[in-house]
Amino acid sequence: MISMVGKSIRRWWALFALPTCAAFAIGFVAPFVIGVYLSFTKFTTVTDAEWVGLSNYAGVFSDPEFIHALWMTVAFTVVTTIIINVAAFFVAYMFTKAMKGANLFRSVFFMPNLIGGIVLGYIWQLLLNGVLAHWGRSLTYSAVYGFWGMVILVCWQQIGYMMVIYIAGLQALPTDVMEAAAVDGANSRQTLFKVTIPLMMPSITVCSFLTVTNGFKLFDQNLALTNGAPSNMSEMLALNIYRTFYGRIGYEGVGQAKAVVFFIIVAVIAVIQNKLTTSKEVEA
Repeated sequence: MISMVGKSIRRWWALFALPTCAAFAIGFVAPFVIGVYLSFTKFTTVTDAEWVGLSNYAGVFSDPEFIHALWMTVAFTVVTTIIINVAAFFVAYMFTKAMKGANLFRSVFFMPNLIGGIVLGYIWQLLLNGVLAHWGRSLTYSAVYGFWGMVILVCWQQIGYMMVIYIAGLQALPTDVMEAAAVDGANSRQTLFKVTIPLMMPSITVCSFLTVTNGFKLFDQNLALTNGAPSNMSEMLALNIYRTFYGRIGYEGVGQAKAVVFFIIVAVIAVIQNKLTTSKEVEA
């Protein structure tokens, strides 16, 4: 028998769902559709778009700076995903053990995530250039320095956030399974790799998804830390798209086509990554 609350929900659900659906359509669906259309045109404003077909996409893949930014972004994402998740899991594992001041240390590790990317970029630019100055170098001297500078910055910023997710996952582990492993004589290493990590796969799925997408979407830290120097060699995909769209007159259509390609790449990689990690999840 349907309760009064259930009847009210069935009667008025559209009234409550409509504002959210309208906001989603106006704020995401409509701009996305318009953006895809503009990627096939030459334009300076939305009203003067002129259809040019696939020529913008030809310009995307013939741009050596875009290809370089793509491979640099892929390398950056792989490195940061591994470092962030391994370090965050290790820190979370340590903090779930009985230790004094664990809550304080958790707060300290999480605090970098509260600072904006632009601010972090300028702070780490000063710090890293101060270290490199001893060898007469700077972050903008070589793309290698810029690459590893961004790796250090992003890992420092995101480890604390992923740590919180892993702590929640570790605290939710079924105690009976852990106790059964101890009774069966499993040592700490066997318990970690044979029991804890397999049961932690839902948390690993979430954290790896976030780090992969964050790595590909990195923009503000890249802009503040190196600004693409030297000669756009430390430029990531998001910054390359921004420069194409706003920095090259007449290339707005190419910049929009790059944005569409960027969306497709991130979506495909995120779906594949999510499928791979989800397939390894086990039932508690």
